[in-house]
Amino acid sequence: MAARDISQSRLYEWLTSDEDSRLCDDIPADACRDQPRNFFLHLFAALGNKLADELSSARLVLPWLMGAIGAPLWMVGLLVPIRESGALLPQLFVAGFIRLKPQRKWVWVTGAVLQAVAAACLALLALFGSGTPGGALILLVLALLSLARGLSSIATKDVMGKTIAKRRRGNLMGWSGSVAGAVTLLAGGVLMLFEDRPGNLALAILLGIAALGWSLNAVCAARISEAPGAVEGGENAWDSIKLGLSLLREDRIFLHFNLSRALLLSSALALPYIALLGQDQAGVELGGLGVMIVVSGLAGMLASPLWGKRADRSSRRVMRDAAIGTLGCCLLGALFAWLPHAWSATIWPYALVYALLTIVHHGVRLGRKTYLIDMTGQDKRALYVALSNTLTGILMLLVGAMVGALAQWLGTPALLVVLALMAGGAIASAQRLPEVE
Repeated sequence: MAARDISQSRLYEWLTSDEDSRLCDDIPADACRDQPRNFFLHLFAALGNKLADELSSARLVLPWLMGAIGAPLWMVGLLVPIRESGALLPQLFVAGFIRLKPQRKWVWVTGAVLQAVAAACLALLALFGSGTPGGALILLVLALLSLARGLSSIATKDVMGKTIAKRRRGNLMGWSGSVAGAVTLLAGGVLMLFEDRPGNLALAILLGIAALGWSLNAVCAARISEAPGAVEGGENAWDSIKLGLSLLREDRIFLHFNLSRALLLSSALALPYIALLGQDQAGVELGGLGVMIVVSGLAGMLASPLWGKRADRSSRRVMRDAAIGTLGCCLLGALFAWLPHAWSATIWPYALVYALLTIVHHGVRLGRKTYLIDMTGQDKRALYVALSNTLTGILMLLVGAMVGALAQWLGTPALLVVLALMAGGAIASAQRLPEVE
């Protein structure tokens, strides 16, 4: 047992470039002692979560599922807003509830189990759903999955803040993204072998694997050693709203961060439109989906460790650099669409842009997650995370609706230029944020 602990500590120190795993900055001594073990439990939990997210993606997999069962086109446009806002909007209302729990990992476990059940339901719909009723059921299950995702999201960050020290968190998220990207790459490669076959069974298998991923997430979360925390200060939903609004007035750094995060939505909003341009060339066949999944997995595998280490040095700079990348990818996607058809008659130019934008989007997510966790103390971390996510959920619905209207009016290439301008605003805003590491 002792030898296994020593090996685990050495592997932890190698992965984190940490010469002494017993040195911690902002977590209790007991949590510091358990940090190597908790690090690997967080790593495998995040692996399951990230793999499940990729294989049930509202930007790629679910649109293909809608097409395979013959659901109306307008339903496809609701997938991303429901997935994102459903996960973010309720978080302010559950922050006070989570605060009343001495161990927040059980809230995380509950959310992971519910997501696993929802993914299993989506797998059944891939086999037996059809037309408008099937599409409506997919949207309903996706809404339930997103609410469960929001429950896990806030608890995950709170537990990480209690069990993993500063300057280790970005590295942890980076390694988990790399491993998940490699597994997703394998899944996409298998799909490419299906070429032009629609394959409802293959989609059901993908969603079944996603259910297993969230099951792994739940098991690992349950085994994390989390010391009971303070339960004072728990608020009901209305009190949380009032306290959150007062934080926005009083904490100017927090307000500035949320402005930057809102402008960084441009990366998330651009991804499905780049995929849509590629889908115009490939159709709804699994071969085209496999290409997109492969480039997404490869991009995640390459990008996450790089962003993670940089985020531990300066998450502000990661947000700024990711905004620069978003601007460039949006303009490149629009350029390909405006070139003569012979230059962009296959899915590959758009797959390249999608891969680059996926790398950039990893930077956006890692940068803002690390910044938010590092800028807050343990006492109010859950509330800060919940408030920021709730604001982002509201903006996702509003901005997403506006972007959809602009896409209908201007067309996809012109919309990408608008999103590039939005990313330009994110560059300026993130550059002015203070350092928190």
